[in-house]
Amino acid sequence: TRALLDPQLRDALSRTQAGFGGNRALAVEALPEFEQIRAHARTVKNHTLEHLDYYLEQFEERVIEAGGQVHWAKTPEDGRRIIAGICERVEARSVIKGKSMVSEEMALNPALEAAGMEVVETDLGEYIIQLAGEPPSHIIAPAIHKTKNQVSDLFEKHHKRYGYSERVTSVGDIVNEARKVLRDKFQNADVGITGANFLVAETGSTVLVTNEGNGDLSSMLPRVHIVTAGIEKVLPTLDDVSTMLRLLARSATGQEFSCYTSFFTGPKGAADDNGPDEFHIVLLDNGRTEMLGNEFREMLRCIRCGSCLNHCPVYGSIGGHAYGSVYS
Repeated sequence: TRALLDPQLRDALSRTQAGFGGNRALAVEALPEFEQIRAHARTVKNHTLEHLDYYLEQFEERVIEAGGQVHWAKTPEDGRRIIAGICERVEARSVIKGKSMVSEEMALNPALEAAGMEVVETDLGEYIIQLAGEPPSHIIAPAIHKTKNQVSDLFEKHHKRYGYSERVTSVGDIVNEARKVLRDKFQNADVGITGANFLVAETGSTVLVTNEGNGDLSSMLPRVHIVTAGIEKVLPTLDDVSTMLRLLARSATGQEFSCYTSFFTGPKGAADDNGPDEFHIVLLDNGRTEMLGNEFREMLRCIRCGSCLNHCPVYGSIGGHAYGSVYS
């Protein structure tokens, strides 16, 4: 059975889809060579998938050279065990997270909470749905199904423990209250966990694309930084990353570029003022290797821009939760 969304929510979702779609059209129109770049990106991804073992090994070598560690997780259970083990070894009590669909795929948060750690999502959308006890409904806009009043209700309920007794209703006040609450979490976290939009084989770097800056704070302030990514996220060179970045934000939100595009290579060095003491990358397989050899192989080219959802009439009618999967 398929239950359609509440009509009011469906209308709001349709308006948001139209906004993303319109912005994307303008951004693509402003870049006449967009389709050529897309074709080149497809070639790069096909080449990488043909030689995925080589580039993953090269990536691991460069990460180790930079002082980091790579962990291989065949299953979500392996990923949870590895990450919980790192956190327990450093006696972490507080964990902050940037947005990571792979951590959703692992069901990571409940595992860390069961081990006695406080886990706080720092992407505003992810933070909202964490308070609501819900999974993401959109790959880049996880709380797209929430109204402003619903967010106000959540903040009123959950922020009382931090001394906020007045219900905030304007967008600016809602964002400012979230910023104040999360600032304390950033400053006191033991471990930061982020995703990665791309992995760079030639440098051992991870690339993180955000519009809020929370990814940088989650990566730089805690003494341990853990990156979670699928094995298909690796690219051969920095030039290849540049190609993908010219497509990603345009396809996702219609921006020419995201507000923050950050490259992380290893832990803090002797000449660095900031950064983590430990840098770990957990690479998840979870069926991706099997997909390399079957009819679903081209799905591994996906760069998670969300453009498909922004144009999909079915998604606009039933919402992301109806798919029963992390990746609607």
